[in-house]
Amino acid sequence: MDLRKLKTLIDLVSESNISELEITEADGKVRIVKADPAVVAAQPVYAAAPVAAAAPAPVAAAAPAAAPVETGHIVKSPMVGTFYRASGPNAKPFGELGQQIKEGEPICIIEAMKIMNEIEADKSGTITKVLCENGQAVEFGQPLFVIE
Repeated sequence: MDLRKLKTLIDLVSESNISELEITEADGKVRIVKADPAVVAAQPVYAAAPVAAAAPAPVAAAAPAAAPVETGHIVKSPMVGTFYRASGPNAKPFGELGQQIKEGEPICIIEAMKIMNEIEADKSGTITKVLCENGQAVEFGQPLFVIE
């Protein structure tokens, strides 16, 4: 579900007497709950393929190992989908390592529910790292690029 559609649904719930709305489409499900008149919470739930049950990990092991700290501005994914660096297989990538970009320029595409969403740079600078591979599945909030 694209962000505009999700925002429209949130606005509809906040302006109505409905306290909860749940919508299921193709591969995703969205549940919007109105906490109080001033606050609206959206909780996307995505169905995953069944996975063989694994032994539960000890609580101490739940903390990830020290991840390298990225310097610079991190561009994060605004949605769940598939990351593409270019508009087509033979097209030039939008954002390449070392490229100077301006705020508002498209730097990649995320395909979500068969819709191609251009992701724009939210800051001007130089792309110093590309953190995703072409065709990789990405999560909401996952780092995509580092801009300095």
